[in-house]
Amino acid sequence: MTTALVAGGSGHAGVMRYVADAVVPCDEGGRVLRPGTVEVSGGVITAVGPVDGGAPDATDVQEVRVHGALLPGLVNVHCHSPMTLFRGSGENLSLHHWLNDVLWPREANLTEEDVYWGMTLAAAELLCFGVTTTCEAYFFEDALADAVLAAGSRAVITPGVLQLPGKTSPADTASGEDWWDTRTAEIVDFHARRHGEDDRIEVGFAPHAAYTVPVPVLADVAGEARRLDALFHIHLAETEEEGIRFAAEHGDSVPVVLAEAGVFGGRVLAAHSIWLSAEDLAVYRSHDIAVAHCPQSNAKLASGVAPLVELLAQGTRVGLGTDGPASNNDLDLWEEMRLAAMLARIRERDAAALPAATALDLATRGAGLALGRPDLGVLAVGARADMLAVTLDDPAFVPLLEDAQLIEHLVWSASSRLVTDVWVGGRQVVEAGRCLTVDVDEARHQVEARAHRLERAGG
Repeated sequence: MTTALVAGGSGHAGVMRYVADAVVPCDEGGRVLRPGTVEVSGGVITAVGPVDGGAPDATDVQEVRVHGALLPGLVNVHCHSPMTLFRGSGENLSLHHWLNDVLWPREANLTEEDVYWGMTLAAAELLCFGVTTTCEAYFFEDALADAVLAAGSRAVITPGVLQLPGKTSPADTASGEDWWDTRTAEIVDFHARRHGEDDRIEVGFAPHAAYTVPVPVLADVAGEARRLDALFHIHLAETEEEGIRFAAEHGDSVPVVLAEAGVFGGRVLAAHSIWLSAEDLAVYRSHDIAVAHCPQSNAKLASGVAPLVELLAQGTRVGLGTDGPASNNDLDLWEEMRLAAMLARIRERDAAALPAATALDLATRGAGLALGRPDLGVLAVGARADMLAVTLDDPAFVPLLEDAQLIEHLVWSASSRLVTDVWVGGRQVVEAGRCLTVDVDEARHQVEARAHRLERAGG
C-alpha cells in the first residue's frame, strides 16, 4: 500500500520521491537500503539512496510513502502472452506433438481481436505479478501493441515469422518463397510505424526456429534486424529431438550452422537453449548471444534443463522467461526465479550453484541486459521508472536478521501474492493488488468466449 503526501501546495510537482521501508535496487552491487528512497522525474529514475532524514524540497517534490520493499519491475524475456487463449489446451504432450496437433491448428484461426483480448488479459496478470516488461513473440503485432499500450505496460514486440496453414497476416496472400519476403517486409513496416511508441514499445523480429524457418530466410531476417539495430529473437536448442534432426539434415548443430550462415551478427536472443554442446556454448560466447531461460515451461514439456551455471560462468547474458501461458501455464516470474535456482542446483549437484541474489538478477537487471536494455530491471539513475512494491508484513519475511536476508526471503519464501503496487514509467498501474488499467472481468469474458471458438475451429 502507498500513501501520497504532497510537499508544498503550489510548487512544481515534477519530481516524485518514493520513500520505502526497504529499497532493493537490483544493481550490480546487490545493495539493500533500509529504509531507502527513489526519485522519479519524467518517467525516469533520477536518484536512488538511503533515507537521509531530511524533508523533500517543499516546492517541487511529491513524496510517496511505500509500506514495504520497493524493487524494479520484473522483466519477462520470452513470452507469447496472447496465448492466454489456449491455457490448459493439449496437456501432457511433448513440445512437437503439442505444437503440431493442438496449438498451430488453433492459431491458424486467430483474429486481431483475439490477440488483443488475449494480450489484455495477460497484461493484467503480468502487472499484478510485478512484471512490467515482456518480450513478446507473436502474430497480429499491431493488436498486441495496442493492448500493451492500453494496459500501461511495456513490451519488446518481436513479430513471429512462421507459416501456418491459416491466415495470420497479409503475408499469407503470398506463396512459396515470396511469403517469407512479404512477412519480413511487414515487420520492417511495423518497426517504422511503432518502434519507440509512447516510450513503451520496442520492435524486433522473431523467426520461430531453425526447424520451421529455412536457414537462408533466417539469415535474411537477421540482416534486416541488424540494419535496424533490432532484437533477433528465436527458439533455439529447445529439444534434443530437434537438434538430432537438424544435424542429420545440415551436418552440424543449429548454433554452428546459423553462425556459419551469418545469422548471429547482431542483437540475438536465443530462447530455451537447453541442448548445447561445448562447441555450441563457444558459439554463444563468441557471438554474445543472450539467452531466455524458461525453466518452468522446459520442465512441464519435459524438454530438459538448460546449462544455466555454465552459461553464466562464460559471461553469457541470461534473463528469465515464462514462455507462453499455454505451456507454463501462468505468467508468474517469481515461480521462475525459484525453479531456476532449484534446477541449477540439481543439475550441478551443488547447493551453492545459484545463489538467491543471482536468481533475482535473472528476473531484473540480468533480464534487461539480455534484451540489450540496461535501462530496465534496475533502480538506477537513468533507468525507466518501472517499479513494484512488496509487502513485508508477512510471515515470509520473518525473521529478518540482516539486510542480505531480505533477498533470500524474496526468492525462497516470498511470492507474487505479496506484490501490492506497480508503476510503469512512473505511472501507477496496480494499487493494493488491483490492476487499475484493465477491466479484468471483461477481458476474462472475452478470452473465455474466443477460446471456445478457437477450440472448435482447430478441430
